[in-house]
Amino acid sequence: MTIIGFLKGIYTKYPPQYWLMILGIIISTAGGSMIWPFLLIYASGKLNLPLSTVATLISINAGTSLFSSILAGTLADRIGRKGVMVFSLALHGIAYFLLMRAETYLEFLSLMVLIGLSNPLYQVGADAMLADLIPSEKRTDAYAINRIANNAAFALGPAVGGFLASSSYNLAFYGAASGFLVYSLMLFLLAKETLVSEPGRGQNPNTTFSHQSRQGYRRVFKDRGFMVFAVLISIGLIAPTMVKILMPVYAKANFGVQEVQYGWIPTTNALMCVFLQYFVTRLTRNYSSLSMAAAGMTVYAIGTGSVALMSGFPGFLTSMVILTLGELILIPTASKYVADAAPPDLRGRYMSMYWLGFGLARTLSPLIGGYLNDQFSPRSIWIGGLMIGLSSSLGLIVLDKSTRTSEEIQAQT
Repeated sequence: MTIIGFLKGIYTKYPPQYWLMILGIIISTAGGSMIWPFLLIYASGKLNLPLSTVATLISINAGTSLFSSILAGTLADRIGRKGVMVFSLALHGIAYFLLMRAETYLEFLSLMVLIGLSNPLYQVGADAMLADLIPSEKRTDAYAINRIANNAAFALGPAVGGFLASSSYNLAFYGAASGFLVYSLMLFLLAKETLVSEPGRGQNPNTTFSHQSRQGYRRVFKDRGFMVFAVLISIGLIAPTMVKILMPVYAKANFGVQEVQYGWIPTTNALMCVFLQYFVTRLTRNYSSLSMAAAGMTVYAIGTGSVALMSGFPGFLTSMVILTLGELILIPTASKYVADAAPPDLRGRYMSMYWLGFGLARTLSPLIGGYLNDQFSPRSIWIGGLMIGLSSSLGLIVLDKSTRTSEEIQAQT
């Protein structure tokens, strides 16, 4: 089979709206990633405050997203996926445009709160829309392709953003704002709402909400296996989030790695996801989701701990390579696990609880990392991350064994 035939086969496998989302995520991610990896460096330079203080901006941003994550699921299940996605992207674009004009801690804080409120709205809506569009047997690959597109854009963004930031941060901010606003307009004009039930999926096509949906989050909280999974994921994600948020500042402050050079580290992460994600997913989909989640979390932890051993650009790049291997294993598998666990009319709420873990990680990792940095030593950040990641991995292994045992007992009765 030729490459063109292979790509054509993949394209015809999914509906046009799925590919609209893929194109949009490329545009918005390419813009947003021009500035996000360097935001703490930018804010530190503007505010001239200790790392632990500046890092609270990320924590407050993430803390705000926790509230928004819960709200996002309810909105996505009630008013639709498209509306929350369009609103989120537009709000993002406006916030990035205003960030370049922020001068005080309060101004930075206000805009980070705004971004924190808007970010989960898109992610929850998009994941729910993807689950609406794609049947279960195709979801692992669909989420993998979505990540490939996201990371293809991210491969370009930080490298370009690092180059632009070395001369003018404003150019990077303009790129970020434009990317989000363009995607928002694309969805508004071209996308169709997917919330309304489709015939053949076991629901009344004329009914948007079922009795389960009206139960709200009570139904989600009763799913104990899923809730344990969500908690363990949120704990484990603290480790890689430390790397992605704090390593740029750590590398520059302690080892003199500048933005223009560091930009190639997140770019390497993205390139690995682009070129390796599909092949890794073809291997991991042959095993249980929970066992692969545990494996991915273990590699995440090792990658985080390895930063403590590094002292320059090559070493930090190596840590990112290890970390990315964990990401390739974990994220598509976890997304499929959530999509499969969720009843169709509660997908928004299930995705909310899943993405709540990412918000918790973004909230806690700067606080934990900043505390370890200021009270002990910079290297203690990564030792702490290692221990946190391994504890999550152990919990996922126990959950996997418990689930297998329950399934065997049910099969015998």
